[in-house]
Amino acid sequence: MIIPKLHYISQGNSPKEHLENIQKACTSGAELVQLRLKNVSVKKLIKLAKEAREITSHFQTRLIINDHYKIAKEVKADGVHLGKTDSCPTIARKHLYTWQIIGGTANTLQDCQTLIDKEVDYISLSPVLGLKSYTEITGTLKTKIPIIGIGGITTEDVIDILETGISGIAVSGEITRNFNTIRTFNQLLNASLTEEQRYTFE
Repeated sequence: MIIPKLHYISQGNSPKEHLENIQKACTSGAELVQLRLKNVSVKKLIKLAKEAREITSHFQTRLIINDHYKIAKEVKADGVHLGKTDSCPTIARKHLYTWQIIGGTANTLQDCQTLIDKEVDYISLSPVLGLKSYTEITGTLKTKIPIIGIGGITTEDVIDILETGISGIAVSGEITRNFNTIRTFNQLLNASLTEEQRYTFE
């Protein structure tokens, strides 16, 4: 399964707002959204995840559930994203459907290596030392697993981030403030893609 280059991570002051923002993101052309709600009971989260699944299915947008792989399985989301203190990807893999994807969070080269060993489908990397770390980590790893940059990314950052070898980005704040930025992010990310393809075909 090809991992989209732009991930929208849901934000909102209430669960209802998270769903409204997911709807807006889908309407604006997001290919993948992550439902990320903290401090909500499992029962409520299942209900919200089902609603998010209905919204995303309508737009054929991929839905990733943060933390809860059992809920991801129950609502047939496209996958789960596991933070560093969440379940182990190897355990989650045993429970999920074979077509569901698993993403993991990393801050260091060692974190990335651990996730690669556990066969995640993508890594969200928020390096402690910024862009320089991205270049070092991608250069050292040389992995086919997509590495997604995360952490306060704006449209101005995209070109510099892609030059480090990162394959995509995860954004919350910048998109939540203005859903029209999804189009800009996609254009910037896809421009890099066409350049890569041009080199390949020459």
